[in-house]
Amino acid sequence: MADPQEQTPAERRAAMTWAQRLKRVFGIDIETCPACGGAMRIIACIEDPDVIEKILTHLDAKAPEPDSLRRSPCRAPPQRGLFDEKG
Repeated sequence: MADPQEQTPAERRAAMTWAQRLKRVFGIDIETCPACGGAMRIIACIEDPDVIEKILTHLDAKAPEPDSLRRSPCRAPPQRGLFDEKG
């Protein structure tokens, strides 16, 4: 492989994997486990929308609602000036 300094921009882009592109553009490292920091490997790339929908529906049905996504009860807006001293 040629020295990166000698490659054209097109050659440098072609040499990047999509995992490297995700990391470079979005800061997403799909090759490192977020829990332990160990190496992960890609076992599939699913592109069929019907298959994606089935997987997401299945996962959504099994996943409990995280506390962080629950909204707190509604409340009235703050009443500014109600207790302010006028002077």
